[in-house]
Amino acid sequence: MPLREVLQFPDKRLARVSEPIGKISEQIRQLAADMLEVMYDEPGIGLAAPQLGEAIRLIVVDTEWPEDGAERNPLVLMNPEIVEADGSITWSEGCLSVPDLQADVERSERVTLAAKDLDGKALEIRAEGLQAVCFQHEIDHLDGLLFIDRISRLKREMYVRKRKKQLRQDQLEAG
Repeated sequence: MPLREVLQFPDKRLARVSEPIGKISEQIRQLAADMLEVMYDEPGIGLAAPQLGEAIRLIVVDTEWPEDGAERNPLVLMNPEIVEADGSITWSEGCLSVPDLQADVERSERVTLAAKDLDGKALEIRAEGLQAVCFQHEIDHLDGLLFIDRISRLKREMYVRKRKKQLRQDQLEAG
């Protein structure tokens, strides 16, 4: 069982805009460690602090480890922002906070991300493909957006109806 529970749609906390991180505290370091544990346990390739109920600008990403034999190579990024983007790619996305849905989302194919690591060191990462998509997806979480906010209204409404029906059914079964 994961250390912390991942919030799921329609939890309103997922729609909050996150606050920038100022001072790097022991609580920030512990949250980052918890986020990595949850991400690997789920398993996922990215996780944003708001998904654990923390409205701060912190993400963890590891797009390499699910591959056969690949070592874990996590990135812990504070106050990440896309400073440059180009190209276009459509990617089938899923999300730990949006259960039972995968949908095509159009994103920038290449991005340059600026952030700080847990030591306060400034980073600039040039990413493309899956890693670029993952950065954009996780930063959306920091801005209170889910990937379903980027799909057609019809697909989104169908998912919302299905999800609410499932939650009602779960409540009935729970008693």
